[in-house]
Amino acid sequence: MASRELDDNEGVWSKNVVSFQDEPLVLVDEHDRETGFLDKASAHHGQGILHRAFSLFVFNTNGELLLQQRAEGKRLWPGYWSNTCCSHPRRGETMETAIHRRLVEELGMQCEFQFQFKFQYQAQFDAEGAEHELCWVYAGRTDASPVANMLEIAALRYIAPDALDREIAAHPERFTPWFRIEWDRLRREHAHVFAPPASLAS
Repeated sequence: MASRELDDNEGVWSKNVVSFQDEPLVLVDEHDRETGFLDKASAHHGQGILHRAFSLFVFNTNGELLLQQRAEGKRLWPGYWSNTCCSHPRRGETMETAIHRRLVEELGMQCEFQFQFKFQYQAQFDAEGAEHELCWVYAGRTDASPVANMLEIAALRYIAPDALDREIAAHPERFTPWFRIEWDRLRREHAHVFAPPASLAS
């Protein structure tokens, strides 16, 4: 099956507040050097102020990517489909700690990740808000069942890479801008991410 959405009966849901407008994010320059700290609301106001972020791509052993649809309560890009999980390290938090914290907070999952690349982008949502991030991208693989946080996620689904390629080409407006950038680069430059696990390839 190219795409399979988890329904309310199959999926497990939680409701914990894990995002805060006053949480301190890490400001950086274009070389990813820390320049200070700023609350999340201010960092995303207007055209945004460059800050450190991360995006996680979780695949199952069938090679399907777990996508999330962002909750309607999100300030930026509510209802859009995006990668498995994305957020920010907080002040005083290592990236390694941040990625595992957030995966548990949003999806109740644990996964081993490999760093792929980082990049800078700016995307304007409306006159009052934008993303302006230096984003670290990670990929991992697990068959663990997600426990979705309904305050962060509206829906989940697994999708095969080729099917996702076709869907993004046909309806790019349904997906977050950072996810489209990351997916394109993963497909072009990081083929190893899509290779089957060694135990299945042998």
